[in-house]
Amino acid sequence: MAGSFFWFTHMMTAILGVKGLQTQTFTQDGRRIPVTVIVAGPNFITKIDDTSMGKSIQLGFGTLKALSKAEEGHIKKAGLTHKLRFLRSFPSSDVSDLSLGSEVKIDAIFAIGDIIRVTGTSKGKGFASAIKRHGFKGGPRTHGQSDRERAPGSIGSTTTPGRVFKGKRMAGRMGSDRVTVRNLKIVGIDLSNYTLTVKGLVPGAKDGLLIISKEPVKTLSMKN
Repeated sequence: MAGSFFWFTHMMTAILGVKGLQTQTFTQDGRRIPVTVIVAGPNFITKIDDTSMGKSIQLGFGTLKALSKAEEGHIKKAGLTHKLRFLRSFPSSDVSDLSLGSEVKIDAIFAIGDIIRVTGTSKGKGFASAIKRHGFKGGPRTHGQSDRERAPGSIGSTTTPGRVFKGKRMAGRMGSDRVTVRNLKIVGIDLSNYTLTVKGLVPGAKDGLLIISKEPVKTLSMKN
């Protein structure tokens, strides 16, 4: 008998938000936990695709002072007048009950106690050395190595292969990467302020875009 896992998907499992306050709170049994407040609304449906290639939903979130003509026309097709800042698409298993321009409420997808994953862009650190970027040890402080303490050391590979392999860990741009933090628990929902409070920290800087989605449910099917 062999077991196999597969992912079970729902109609809508994700919304957009921005990172808010990082703080702490206390559980009912008195334990202190770190939390992040995420502003996750209002979200609007700006596009629905139902084709042979698949089904997807585009959500719009945030506000801007001005949009391009193309963006304004796209949002106008959904019957909206909002100048939405972010537009992102998500696959969906069913789009029959959804309508263009409708608002997606937080409590329609999430509830307190749900386990979620949050995807964002990590903070940019600029050009960083190999010591900071990769955690290299560096050279000794003594034995004539007065200027090599934070140097990465030799990168040569001698005569064979006579070159530096692609992907060698060296100094370079650090941060500004797409990062997903999994298994975060929702500990609070405030519908009046469109906020989610999750246990733990999420990637990125304050007011940075986040994609909040449910952790896929693992279902075990047994095969003989």
